[in-house]
Amino acid sequence: MAVNRVPVLKRCRSLGLEPSFLGYDKKSRRQLIRSNRKVSEYGLQLREKQKAKFIYGALEKPFHNYYEKADMMKGMTGANLMTMLESRLDNVVFRLGFARTRREARQIVDHKFILVNGKRVNIPSYQVKAGDVISIDEKHKSGQRMKDVREVTAGRLVPEWLEVNPDNLEGTIKELPTRDMIDVPVDEMLIVELYSK
Repeated sequence: MAVNRVPVLKRCRSLGLEPSFLGYDKKSRRQLIRSNRKVSEYGLQLREKQKAKFIYGALEKPFHNYYEKADMMKGMTGANLMTMLESRLDNVVFRLGFARTRREARQIVDHKFILVNGKRVNIPSYQVKAGDVISIDEKHKSGQRMKDVREVTAGRLVPEWLEVNPDNLEGTIKELPTRDMIDVPVDEMLIVELYSK
């Protein structure tokens, strides 16, 4: 299994991304100094793809598979791609406030803390559907880790397409998100242009 060991703040700085999109409160004091070279069209497209991959924690091959599936679906390919990435189980766990960061959400799913409609699921890329109920396993609810997570994520806003019950550590997917419900700073049209060459 591939593990991303790049320091988060360093990667955020190189992509021009706020660490808050990944759940980190820290900010880097360093400034990224680029030479005055103009970035090519391909360079811009590649940066947007790298941003999306980094935010959602997807590797190249699965990300390309998402693009191909999105291309086959009805509607705009870019919007479909963002909806598929946003409805990954690890992302939903992060959005519901059951994890401090997206990386921690992935780990929580991997470690079998999560139940989807009462069944244990340990696949971070699992695609949730409208009506699914996401909850923390009973034996992990009272653990110290979840208490710490609840303290940190208590004030976090939950997107409108999700409904959460913070006392029971349970959330429901009201509907799959549309592009305007997703607040991630990625220009998906550049990704579509990159892959459609």
